[in-house]
Amino acid sequence: MKKDDNKELNKVIDIISKTCEIDKKNIKESSNLLTDLELESLDVVDLIVAFENEFNIEIQDQDIKNFQTVGDIVNYLKAHV
Repeated sequence: MKKDDNKELNKVIDIISKTCEIDKKNIKESSNLLTDLELESLDVVDLIVAFENEFNIEIQDQDIKNFQTVGDIVNYLKAHV
């Protein structure tokens, strides 16, 4: 993993931690949003809004369905920001 990848991952972990009140040490790139982090649909909506505001992008509904893991979010943001 390149250093920039770590920066993106750390930023995503920070946002998830703040938005969903989860300890950063419990969030990994491979963490599944629903099973590992136990997020509910409203948590995911809050996260999407946080990412849209932080990165000044609009995330399409059909793209959200592809967000299974923290890594999926990182990859999406790298491709769209």
